[in-house]
Amino acid sequence: MSQRRQSLFFSRELSWLEFNARVLEEAQDPANPILERLRFYCIFHSNLDEFFMVRVASALRQIRENDPKPDPSGMAPDQLLDKILAKVRTLVDPAGRLYEEKLLPALAKQKIQILTAGQLGETQRRYVDEYYEREIQPILTPLAIDQSHTIPRLSALAIYLAVLLEPQKEGETGRRLAVVQVPVRIPGLIRLPEAAGVEVCWLTDAVRSRLDTLFAGYRVLEVSAFRVTRDSELELDDEGQESYVRMLETELKKRQKATPIRVECEGSMSEELKNSLIEGLGVSQPALIAVRGPLDPRPLLTLVEMPGFDKLRYAPQPPLMPAVFDQERGIFDIIREQDILLHHPYDSFDPVVELLETAADDPDVLAIKQTLYRASGKSSPVLGALTRAAGKGKQVTVLVELMARFDEERNISWARDLEDAGAHVLYGVSGLKVHAKVILVVRREAGGIRRYVHLGTGNYNERTARVYTDLGLMTADPEIGRDASGFFNTITGYSEPPAFTHLVMAPIGMRDRIISLIRREADRARSGQPVGILAKVNSLVDSKIIEELYAASTAGVPVRLNVRGICCLRPGIQEVSENIQVVSIVDRYLEHSRVFVFRNGGSMEVYASSADWMPRNLDRRVELMFPILRPELKDRVVEMLEEQFADNQRARRLKPDGSYERVTPGKAEPVRVQESLYRRALAEAERVRSVTPVRFAPIEGA
Repeated sequence: MSQRRQSLFFSRELSWLEFNARVLEEAQDPANPILERLRFYCIFHSNLDEFFMVRVASALRQIRENDPKPDPSGMAPDQLLDKILAKVRTLVDPAGRLYEEKLLPALAKQKIQILTAGQLGETQRRYVDEYYEREIQPILTPLAIDQSHTIPRLSALAIYLAVLLEPQKEGETGRRLAVVQVPVRIPGLIRLPEAAGVEVCWLTDAVRSRLDTLFAGYRVLEVSAFRVTRDSELELDDEGQESYVRMLETELKKRQKATPIRVECEGSMSEELKNSLIEGLGVSQPALIAVRGPLDPRPLLTLVEMPGFDKLRYAPQPPLMPAVFDQERGIFDIIREQDILLHHPYDSFDPVVELLETAADDPDVLAIKQTLYRASGKSSPVLGALTRAAGKGKQVTVLVELMARFDEERNISWARDLEDAGAHVLYGVSGLKVHAKVILVVRREAGGIRRYVHLGTGNYNERTARVYTDLGLMTADPEIGRDASGFFNTITGYSEPPAFTHLVMAPIGMRDRIISLIRREADRARSGQPVGILAKVNSLVDSKIIEELYAASTAGVPVRLNVRGICCLRPGIQEVSENIQVVSIVDRYLEHSRVFVFRNGGSMEVYASSADWMPRNLDRRVELMFPILRPELKDRVVEMLEEQFADNQRARRLKPDGSYERVTPGKAEPVRVQESLYRRALAEAERVRSVTPVRFAPIEGA
């Protein structure tokens, strides 16, 4: 790889860490409500856990296998790992200071206190003592570590206490080491009595301060908490003789035994204990990371969600019912009349649920076909509708992608329930992950068979639809319906992929189609026609697409990219990418939709997709890209994207050196796009509501 080409690409892993730094900035921002800052703090740490379990684990495997192949940025695996660990430390240290010096005091001002063992009052100490004796102590199992007892296989992401002991019995000398796991089935925060507001203490501290009861005859010299992160990427052999589900269950069990890749410890841990852990767990010194604050902040989310503190969170933005859904008409009549665009979470997810529930009960519906990646659980109304439809004898086919990372076990459970109800459940496509989002309802009508289709950029999950921004298209367009039938026939049977009229499918042709659309803009630019590319994705990694965007920029095409997370494209390089702008928005909702706009000489084309511009999406997943055909819906999408680029409150601009800077208002009016889009939707809903009431109320609690 030439040095020139290397300089055009950012490291995928380092770019992701820059994204997580933007998440941390939201936790640091005093303008955000305190419980939202606490939520961002927890998200930052949860993101980092997954990053180590997957991306760092991948780099370590490459090193162990002596694979020196550099990434597109030119870094060899060992160089990349060094840079990752160095960058992680620059994030973990300020995160710890934030928790101790800003978040805890700010919470205390609102009468929400997280107390240490030494801060407990007498009544609270007695309460914790009784709770410990009753609920905790019976579960604890001290594990001795010596020449005859090595460190056992420790569970991933569980909190352990390393205990340094000294015998009290005369004649016995030498220090001893033991390990105690903090229970995982007990809430991580203990609610304390006799508090003016909310007072809690960490379960870890409750165990720590009472450990002497577990080691009679020994003096406790030191207690320090630590946590192990393991390689959690699943590797399935498609040629195996076992069923796919059985193989997946076997692989899930292996996660707890996988190679340790990170050990987090309290900053106060002595060198003696650190060295014991490094030796006993078989990790390198750089993999041991000292942490200030809680090793596992996830229990803090119980504080974020507790009732009675609405003023400490973002102002509510209840999802709104789109104007097209009035009282008089059924949902099939509405969709048959015109294409409908849903923009979640501003628009309610209810119409998607209504489509499935109506299809389940309508005697004229013959078949329902759907892809499912992440459902909200067994109580999901989506699963309920599919189960009911199968029970009524309709042909229900569900393509379930079990390998939705870290949701695999839940997916197996509800997929089996669908099978028991009589649905045809298919588990993916050999060698590929099915990530497309599509529902096809086949209905007998007076004029013959008609197909109703929903296509989306996000999962069929009514819970995440309240916090992820996604687009969904509901249509009865006959050509899109035929394409949807061809799609399902391809992935459920043996048919060759059809020549789609409107849909574009990965891994068959999506990258080529995107590249051809980019090249067309470049060609039109050279002939002096109106051109421009406007795109919104979660991640931009694919080197071929990046090179085409560089070529379009060189040809004079203005390219504006909204990339929430990883961006390997380097903007602002003279004679390469000087016509490319990249922004990232991190705010209350997770920006999740994928949308692409090509000006095309004035004949604008607009697409939405389940796929990011990444090799995994374009080469190793089944994805769909679909056009927005109705002119007014095209305009709505473009207005939404334009407003994203007008954001000067939560947007950051990517600089040529890979760092991000906040976009500031200057003399312009402040624009926070997620608030302005909701205000616009609310104004439209109120205008329509004054004329006619909506058909059904939003999902309870939305």
